Amino acid sequence: MPFAVRLGALLVLAGNMKVYCVGGAVRDELLGLKVKDKDFVVVGTTPEAMLDAGYKPVGKDFPVFLHPKTHEEYALARTERKTAKGYKGFVVHAAPDVTLEQDLGRRDFTINAIAKDSAGKLIDPFNGQSDIQAKVLRHVSDAFAEDPVRILRAARFSARFTDFTIAPDTLNLMRQMVQNGEVDALVPERVWQELARGLMEQKPSRMFEVLRSCGALQKTLPELDKLWGVPQPPQHHPEIDAGVHVMMVIDYAAKQKFSLSVRFAALTHDLGKGTTPADILPRHIGHEVRSVQLVKEVCKRLKVPNDCKELGVIVAKFHGKLHQALKMKPSTLLEFLIELDAIRQPERFANFLKACEADSRGRTGLENCELPEADLVLKVLDAALSVDAGAVAQKYTETEKIKVAVFEARIQAVKQVL
Repeated sequence: MPFAVRLGALLVLAGNMKVYCVGGAVRDELLGLKVKDKDFVVVGTTPEAMLDAGYKPVGKDFPVFLHPKTHEEYALARTERKTAKGYKGFVVHAAPDVTLEQDLGRRDFTINAIAKDSAGKLIDPFNGQSDIQAKVLRHVSDAFAEDPVRILRAARFSARFTDFTIAPDTLNLMRQMVQNGEVDALVPERVWQELARGLMEQKPSRMFEVLRSCGALQKTLPELDKLWGVPQPPQHHPEIDAGVHVMMVIDYAAKQKFSLSVRFAALTHDLGKGTTPADILPRHIGHEVRSVQLVKEVCKRLKVPNDCKELGVIVAKFHGKLHQALKMKPSTLLEFLIELDAIRQPERFANFLKACEADSRGRTGLENCELPEADLVLKVLDAALSVDAGAVAQKYTETEKIKVAVFEARIQAVKQVL
């Protein structure tokens, strides 16, 4: 059903209220992008009237309703008053006398503070259209500083809209927010939610560049922040800087459209380099062990999902060892696969290789380098999987003899393919 017709039907259902499409749907339409979800603001009504019209309440902190047929979100126009630090420290006021302009005025960026009425007319009190044309992320008002999540959103939007820049005044305000301790009040789940969404954007490195530029990365992910300025051996890493390398790695992973778990592993695979003793630089002896510990600490603090954590740990631990695969004997190669649990979890192993691919190609001048180590271990894995372990096991009764026999059968299969 067309947008205007559907809103017209809504007006009949709910009496005198006025309904506007707002936020990302209007912004993306103006940018010529595909509109995925539509959000609506309702002016001049009450929660009771919405319920009487058949809308289903879903908002806990403020009145939000689902349309009974389309299931799209309709929020009552509201204002907010800051009462404490953090993104939950607000008192929300939603009433029939709250205007559309007041509601738009509490939003984060001007490009998200544009509304569209049922006739298709745009209401743009904060000049969001001008900022869309200029490709600028600009805060609507000083109320931006009251919600630290908006720093994360600014960073995430930078990763999505790669040709946009952040207005200088907005960046300065973000720096002040960090200095005032607003970021310290962020809850881990929300930090992870925004970081995960940013990692899945077109160019995730821009998210971390923004967080670094305002000081928020040191607060939210200090293990990553420490990588910038840390040198690496130029013969292996022409880009030299460890932070620059990791940004190249995650952008490669994004370009290949790898999954979130792969992108997270790409982001965290070298965290240990930030703790390398200065007297051995630019070498990073044992950084894999230190990286594993730091990945576990990050995952615990931010409550990272298990699939991301597991892949992050094995990539941090074994990505360096993969580079040695061409020098390994058949038995060593098989032991390496067993250590990675590749035989039982081939899908996770495939993701491990994707993260290692991003690591190898996330280097200046080596963006298209060959990956013979990956080809070799995949060939070895196929050989190991070709062995019928059940059939081998039937010949023995003792567990230890079964393990030895299966291992030997797999080595023979590996030798044949090599």
